Order: sequence, then structure tokens, then C-alpha cells
Amino acid sequence: MKDIDAATRTELEAAAFRRLLEHLRARTDVQNIDLMNLAGFCRNCLSNWLKDAADARGQALSKEDSRTYVYGMTYEEWKERHQREATPEQLKGFEESKPRH
Repeated sequence: MKDIDAATRTELEAAAFRRLLEHLRARTDVQNIDLMNLAGFCRNCLSNWLKDAADARGQALSKEDSRTYVYGMTYEEWKERHQREATPEQLKGFEESKPRH
């Protein structure tokens, strides 16, 4: 990627991000806690990072709007349709994966 100009690199990164969102929207069976336990981030993290990027550039983007963009629907609708109660194993994994300060 070192030989790709900055504008093209940004376009490629944006395309990869959009594809990641499409993938996560299709994989509603994968819960946020699963993502957190395996990768250390989830859909909410992505929406927060998107909002942070907008804030850094002085662009108005609410937390609700950034979540709707990432989830492809409102967060409340996604939770109602797809979120399941975390299992004891998932909760244990989440606690064990938290960074220790």
C-alpha cells in the first residue's frame, strides 16, 4: 500500500469499512459480546469510532445516528430483533478479556 496515493488509500479503506459493516449486518447471529471476547471491539465500538472521527472534523453526528449507520437500523430495533441474553460463559470471557490496569 506504500505506493498508493493518500486519496486512493482512503477510498480503499472506506470500501473495506463499508464491507465490514455489510458483513456484520448480515451476521446478526454474532453477538457484540462474542466480538468483544474474540476481537476486543464490537458494533458499538465501530459506531463510537465513527462518531469520534466526525467530532474530530467538526461534523455533527449523534451517537444514535452513528449507531444506526453501523447497525443498518436503530440500535433499539437491532437489540429487539437480534440481541440475546449473554450466557455465563460469554460473561466470564468478557470479564477475562478486559484490560487490567
